[in-house]
Amino acid sequence: MSTPDLTSTSSTVPTRRSRPLIRPRKKFNVPLTILLVVCTLTVLVPFFVTVSMAFKTGSQAVQGQAFTLPSPVSIEGFVEAWRLTDFPVSFAISVFVSAIAVAGAVLISTMAAYSIYANWERRFFRFAFFYILAAMFLPFPVLALSQIKLSGMVGLDTPLGVGILHIMFHLGFNVLLLTTFLRNMPPALEEAARIDGASTWQTFWRIIFPVLAPMSATVGIFAFLFSWNDFMMPSMIISDPSLQTLPVVNQLFQSQFSSNYHVSFASYLMALAPSILVFVFTQRWVLSGVTQGAVK
Repeated sequence: MSTPDLTSTSSTVPTRRSRPLIRPRKKFNVPLTILLVVCTLTVLVPFFVTVSMAFKTGSQAVQGQAFTLPSPVSIEGFVEAWRLTDFPVSFAISVFVSAIAVAGAVLISTMAAYSIYANWERRFFRFAFFYILAAMFLPFPVLALSQIKLSGMVGLDTPLGVGILHIMFHLGFNVLLLTTFLRNMPPALEEAARIDGASTWQTFWRIIFPVLAPMSATVGIFAFLFSWNDFMMPSMIISDPSLQTLPVVNQLFQSQFSSNYHVSFASYLMALAPSILVFVFTQRWVLSGVTQGAVK
């Protein structure tokens, strides 16, 4: 009995070739591109002028040619601004206020969000959630007079008081972000920790806080950028002029910068540089947190 030739049979069977996937070609949106270019220029042009004027000499700055490159490059404006504004002291105060704002925003917001998420069935926590959100509709200028009076009464008319106020006035937005993120978290993570005998405190630090890392980084970065660049709150809360932050110090010395454009722009650039560097090196965490929140 002869066996069939499998090789010859298989060779005669036609094979179906998979066609490559053809992706539709994306259309070039001309109006949107023009709008993005215009928005980009509104940021890059003032930044170019600031850098160009900061590295010019006094005689070049007086000429008023803002769009010309400095020739020769000079750090005369930075040296004068460093001396005139006592930059190390005001820089240290700004770092202190921003550190309090970032640490408090991350810790207090994550704890508040987890407590609301874990006890959402209870009426008190639902009321607390909406009460915190209501603070988003009360900006600092509306409550400025009362905050100035209260901070002075309790002795918080200092950089420490400004850091605490930065935490409180952004608590509603931060809790909203983190609570929304937690509601889409798989409940199996918390249930597994409970089964293993973890307490509420252990569950928060070992399970919830690491899960919230992308959103916590986003909250911390936004808290730093706002606190570092804030002018109104420190100028109205801090009573001692020698303990003011960088934005306020620059404003206080504005009259002395009026004729020395290179000194004024150098001072602005030194105050702006930390926030730019922080955003450049941490923007991937911001995008990661926003993306994960959108996917969830």
